[in-house]
Order: sequence, then structure tokens, then C-alpha cells
Amino acid sequence: MAITLLPLPYPQKALSPHISADTVKLHYGAHHKGYVDKVNAAVRSGPLANASLNEIVIASNGRDQELFNSAAQAWNHGFYWHSMTPDDTGPSDALKEAIIRDFGSLAAVKAALAKEAEAHFASGWAWLVADKGKLAVISTADADTPITGKANPLLTIDVWEHAYYLDHQNKRPDYVKGVTGALLNWTFASENFERGSAWDYPG
Repeated sequence: MAITLLPLPYPQKALSPHISADTVKLHYGAHHKGYVDKVNAAVRSGPLANASLNEIVIASNGRDQELFNSAAQAWNHGFYWHSMTPDDTGPSDALKEAIIRDFGSLAAVKAALAKEAEAHFASGWAWLVADKGKLAVISTADADTPITGKANPLLTIDVWEHAYYLDHQNKRPDYVKGVTGALLNWTFASENFERGSAWDYPG
């Protein structure tokens, strides 16, 4: 069973002006696709040939760093595209209650996520996660992903330079401000929160 490059949940130009169609084309069509292709080449004839991407990430963690890097990045990217939407969304009642309990307001959780994304050193990811129902903002380096631990990811922001350099050059805060201010997919976050377990990469 080959891992698939998931279709984008919106047209490539849909995230503009915050993320341009050119950035999405390169990020999705080259970087994300490249990770998917590397995973498929690595597992084609081995014991993980019929495993899901989630299973490959878990199985390779701490055992095969090269495979883990490709698999986790493929998963992270699929999750990232779904973490954004051009539509105006808001959290469900259950997630909103948790946000108010743990951060005080929706504005506060956006600010915390933005601060984490802007401050993260070098390449990586900023995440809104739930751990036993309690919300937190964390970051991971390089390809690392919360699904190898106990936290359930709800949303992510990619802070590798290829996510924003074409549009914003070295001004990561401008990119982060656009994502947190206009693109976060709270419907997706709510689904992840209410399911209570990690998103299954569907392909």
C-alpha cells in the first residue's frame, strides 16, 4: 500500500495574500511530495509496506532516523494543510470552553501560538495540542511530531523557511501573523479535540 500525496483541501491560491499560490505550489508539490516519495521508496519491499503513515512514523521513531524524518514530515505537512482554511471558522463549544479555561480567550491562544512559532529557533513546527484534555502550545524541531508522544495535535504552523521565504523572506513574524490572524482552521482543531486521538493521515 503506497502512501499518497493528499489533495489540498483548497485551491493553491486560496490562502493568498498570506501564503501565495507560488509558495503552496513549491511547498506542496516539491517538499510534501518529496517526503511522500521517500517514504514509499523506503518501505516498498519491507515489513512496513502495508502500514499506514501514522504506523510508519511510530515504528521508525528512534529506530530509523532517515525513514522517520521523511514519514514524520509527510504527516506533519498533511496536518499543516488541514490546519489552515480560507474560510471563517470558530471553535466548537467544547474546544472554546477548553480554550477559555486554559488560555482565557481565543485571542490569547492565537497570541501564544504566534509567539511560539516566531520564537522557535531554526526549522520546526509550532503546535496547539491537547494532553488529557488540557490545552498547551508547544514547538518541535526539524521533523519531530507530537504523535510520537502523549499529546494530541489540534493545529500546527510550519516554521521551516520554505513555508514562507518566497512571500516574506526572513520576516517569519509576518507569515505567522497571517496564519494565526486569518487562516487557522478551528473546525479541524475542534474535530481533533473532540476525537481525542491523533489525526489519521488519510492516504
